[in-house]
Amino acid sequence: MGQCVTKCKNPSSTLGSKNGERESSGKTHSKRSTIHKEEHSTLGGKSSGDILVNGTKKMEATIESSQPPTSSGDAKKEPVSGTEESSLHRTEELFRRYKDEREDAILEEGMERFCNDLCVDPTEFKVLVLAWKFQAATMCKFTRTEFFEGCKAIYADSIDGICARFPTLLNEAKQEDKFKDLYRFTFQFGLDSEEGQRSLHREIAIALWKLVFSQNKPPILDQWLHFLNENPSGIKGISRDTWNMFLNFTQVIGPDLSNYSEDEAWPSLFDTFVEWEMEQRKKEEEEEGEDTKCVVASQTASLCADHHT
Repeated sequence: MGQCVTKCKNPSSTLGSKNGERESSGKTHSKRSTIHKEEHSTLGGKSSGDILVNGTKKMEATIESSQPPTSSGDAKKEPVSGTEESSLHRTEELFRRYKDEREDAILEEGMERFCNDLCVDPTEFKVLVLAWKFQAATMCKFTRTEFFEGCKAIYADSIDGICARFPTLLNEAKQEDKFKDLYRFTFQFGLDSEEGQRSLHREIAIALWKLVFSQNKPPILDQWLHFLNENPSGIKGISRDTWNMFLNFTQVIGPDLSNYSEDEAWPSLFDTFVEWEMEQRKKEEEEEGEDTKCVVASQTASLCADHHT
């Protein structure tokens, strides 16, 4: 697919358009769970570990500033050690390698080159985790502040150093509280902030659900995504509430859906999904029953023919 995590040059071949809308319809429940405050576009907490310089040496201190040091000096600024200053210089060189010529940020083309140098596909889970740690507010873009603070957060200031941190970052994303933060970040990350978008386009949401659950796939995920692809409810967009509540849904509702109750405070789309899924399973059982009858009838006819001969 070869483009950035979600925003791409060829939407039909990767993750689709980002012009999402709110859910077209939904019933109001008498009870409603508390809707989480809108997540800001910042990321999860910093991971611990040794700072790697060029993937080989350990540093004794972390980066203290998101901006490169100036030669003129400033008496009001906290002094930085030679090690810190050297690391800032390496981060600055790394940033300049990929930054846009006109804007002080790494944009889509720079992100693709950055991912190529990291030996990762721009659409894979590692890149989503990196965006989470870099507090990226926009797909396919790292601002100067995001890049410097992100390198500081993961204790790396080189391509080799970032690569060496991937195993730790992936393990961190498996922790329940950290994954919850990553999961909620993913919704905000998928929005087009420039357009003031408040819900994810259905196709983008489907792609992001596949991506964010790469390491730990819920049993019900395939049925849920199949339901969205079939789109029986005419849904065009996925709201923040629906996105957040789906994580709860995967944790408390069994794959057979037997403990689901419409009387509880679930988004109305979940009611539609459960009803649709149960109908699909009923049809499959009926078809299997008919197939079994056909097989038995065929075997019986064959036995009778053999007997007469």
